[in-house]
Amino acid sequence: MERTKIKEKIENRKIVGTALKEIKCEDRDCPFHGELRARGRIFEGKVTKKFPRRIAIEFERRIYIRKYERYAESKTKIHARLPFCMENKINVGDCIKIQECRPLSKIIHFVVIGKIENKEEKVKKMEQKK
Repeated sequence: MERTKIKEKIENRKIVGTALKEIKCEDRDCPFHGELRARGRIFEGKVTKKFPRRIAIEFERRIYIRKYERYAESKTKIHARLPFCMENKINVGDCIKIQECRPLSKIIHFVVIGKIENKEEKVKKMEQKK
């Protein structure tokens, strides 16, 4: 189904934000509601850019340089598929978890699995409940 039709369905049912978990998104490339199987490597990183159906994440890793017998920190940028059911939850600057899947396009080989809550966010939620 087209995105506009799905958005119209959601607006018709008056569903917002977190209530999206209750409906199945009709996205074929969703690891939870669709046919896409997530397998392989798992990475955690920070969202740097957000596009309509994908996001770009960046994370640091340590690389050993044999010549100097030292470690250097390097940044890696990966593009991942953003399922329709998670579009409203994930924004630029959030920490997320992605997992490897089959190649979906020339640059997309990962899919978003979930959002990671930082300690600061957990503390804020606990304070709001009190």
